[in-house]
Amino acid sequence: MANLKEIRNRISSVSSTMQITSAMKMVSAAKLKKAQDAITAMRPYADKLTELLQSLSATLDADSGSKFAEEREVNNVLIVSITSNRGLCGAFNSNIIKQTQHLISNVYADKKVSVLAIGKKANDAFSKKGIVIDNKSTIFDDLTFDNVSEIAEMLMDTFVAGEYDKIEIVYNKFKNAATQIVMTEQFLPIVPVAGEAVNNADYIFEPSKLEIVEQLIPKSLKTQLYKGIRDSFASEHGARMTAMHKATDNATELRDQLKLTYNKARQAAITNEILEIVGGAEALNN
Repeated sequence: MANLKEIRNRISSVSSTMQITSAMKMVSAAKLKKAQDAITAMRPYADKLTELLQSLSATLDADSGSKFAEEREVNNVLIVSITSNRGLCGAFNSNIIKQTQHLISNVYADKKVSVLAIGKKANDAFSKKGIVIDNKSTIFDDLTFDNVSEIAEMLMDTFVAGEYDKIEIVYNKFKNAATQIVMTEQFLPIVPVAGEAVNNADYIFEPSKLEIVEQLIPKSLKTQLYKGIRDSFASEHGARMTAMHKATDNATELRDQLKLTYNKARQAAITNEILEIVGGAEALNN
C-alpha cells in the first residue's frame, strides 16, 4: 500500500485536474449557447436556399446549365475536412479524420485526392501525407460569413478552372450537446433534386430562370460552407462540454476513492502505532 504522503499528493493532483476540467466545461457551456443559437437560426434558411437552387438547376436545359453544375469524369477530388484547433473534445476530431481517411482510402482509392484543412487537427493528421493544399485554421478566430465566403470563392474558382472534378465537405452536424453526426456533403458540382419534385412546382421567374440561378449559386454555396463550419463550431463546444463533464465526474470518483484509501492507510498506521505502544508497555511490565 502506498504511503500517506504519496496518496496525499495524488489527491491534490486529482483535485487540481478536477478544477481545470470543471472550468473548461463551464467555458464550453457558455460558448455553446451562442454557437447553438447561431446555427439553429441559419439552418432553415440555408436548407431552403439549397433546396430552391437544386430545384431550379434541375429544370435548366443541359446546354444552359451553370458552370458549377457541370458533371465531368472524376479524377481529382478535394475534401474539405472541418475539425477544431484544440483537442479535449472526445471523439469529435477523430471521427472527422476517420471519415476523411475512409473517403481517401476506399471511396476515391483510384483518384487523386487533396485535402483542404479547416482546423489544426485535420492539418496535423494529413499534412504528413503531403495531400493538404492549405490550412484555414485561423477562420475560427473570426468566424464570419465574409471570411468563410473567401474560402468558398476559392473552392468555386478551382472547380471552374478544372483543378478538381469534385469537392466534398466533411464535418460534424450539431444535434445536441451530447450528439454530433458526421456528415459528408457534395459541395461541387451541384446535385440537382429528382425531376418529379421540381415539376410539381409552379413558379413565375423574373428576370429569368437562368439569371436567377446564376446569382443564387454563389450565395448558396457560400451559405452551405458557412453552415457546415458553424455546425462544426457548435458541435465542438458541445463535445468538449460533454467530455469535460465526464472527466470531472471521473476525477471526482477517483478523488473519493483516494480519500477512502488514505483514511484506511491512516487508520492502519495509527493502529500499528497503538499496538507498538501496548507491546512496549507489556514488555516493560514483564
